Amino acid sequence: IGLLGFLEDIASMHSATIGFGINDIDKTHKVWILMDWKLHIINRPKYGDNIIIKTWGKPFTKPRFHTYRDFQVFDENKNLIAIASSKWVYYDIEVKRISKIDLDMISKYKPVDENVFDEEELEKMDSIDYSGTPATLSYTIKRSDIDVNQHMHNLNYLSLAYEALPEEIYRMPEASDIRITYKHQIKYGETVKCFYTCENGIHIIEIKSDDEKIIHSIIHMS
Repeated sequence: IGLLGFLEDIASMHSATIGFGINDIDKTHKVWILMDWKLHIINRPKYGDNIIIKTWGKPFTKPRFHTYRDFQVFDENKNLIAIASSKWVYYDIEVKRISKIDLDMISKYKPVDENVFDEEELEKMDSIDYSGTPATLSYTIKRSDIDVNQHMHNLNYLSLAYEALPEEIYRMPEASDIRITYKHQIKYGETVKCFYTCENGIHIIEIKSDDEKIIHSIIHMS
């Protein structure tokens, strides 16, 4: 969770340097919203270690509604210790809809045509049928869970997923591979339910609305 936090901070800093950051919202009336994470940890950093993070946006040839950003994490000896890819949309907070990202805007990020994973775009994550399966956790969203977009912060979804794990799984070493898709926002005061299963060694947590009609997020850990 801590490493993903660093990656989010670096991405935000990059946007801030070219006028699309948090402090520019009053001018742009738009915010970046994270839709997907894929993280692979090669060698987990320890407390007190110095790390170096490299990040870049991906190029595209025509305006579209999403963009990708990749990351590489190195130790102080410049050994690669983690890679990650993320998918983002640019959201207009006034009209409350996703904005198309034009080529002029993305060019300001100086995109690099390089992928840390084999696939150019992250694969879709499908829901599992949990009919008749009891939830492993029910949780009501607190004020401390909310971010600047007035939704539950991205990292808190992962914290919630860890809480939903069976005790014997939770006590195991932390996952080295994490895949998260964010499907529907969660707001302050809402109650959500977490459902857990394990398939082929992958621990799967699905976060749903209290009435189980809305899928908020799907999280895979291994």
